[in-house]
Amino acid sequence: MDLSNLRPSYGSTHSKKRIGRGHGSGNVKTAGRGHKGQNSRSGGGVKPGFEGGQMPLQRRLPKRGFTPLSRTVYVLVNLRDLELFDTGSVVDLEVLGKAGLISQLKDGVKILGDGELSKALTVKAHKFSKSAQAKIEAAGGTVEVI
Repeated sequence: MDLSNLRPSYGSTHSKKRIGRGHGSGNVKTAGRGHKGQNSRSGGGVKPGFEGGQMPLQRRLPKRGFTPLSRTVYVLVNLRDLELFDTGSVVDLEVLGKAGLISQLKDGVKILGDGELSKALTVKAHKFSKSAQAKIEAAGGTVEVI
């Protein structure tokens, strides 16, 4: 056995229907194309999405924005939300989840500087705003970027 004598298995292929080749073929005269009209002609037919001249759906709907594939989406947490933790505690993703401050983790967590922080906390997150980092360090805490 070699490449020169390979064949499809019996019954897996069908011979091409020879239309318009005499009465014996069962497909004479119009050759299965019906009578007249655009689809009966050689090269006839309409492109996908054509609606008979009516304004097609893809042109009736408005264009809407652009979503870059490489965009990173952060879950935002403000400093005022961190006030509920005890002094000296380590605030990481697991602790934030248990406290209900983040419901689902997207591409990371970003700490924003809205509000005041009066306790020294060790905060671990993916990103920090400059004001948040300054306020955490001013309160005696530390900032760790994951």
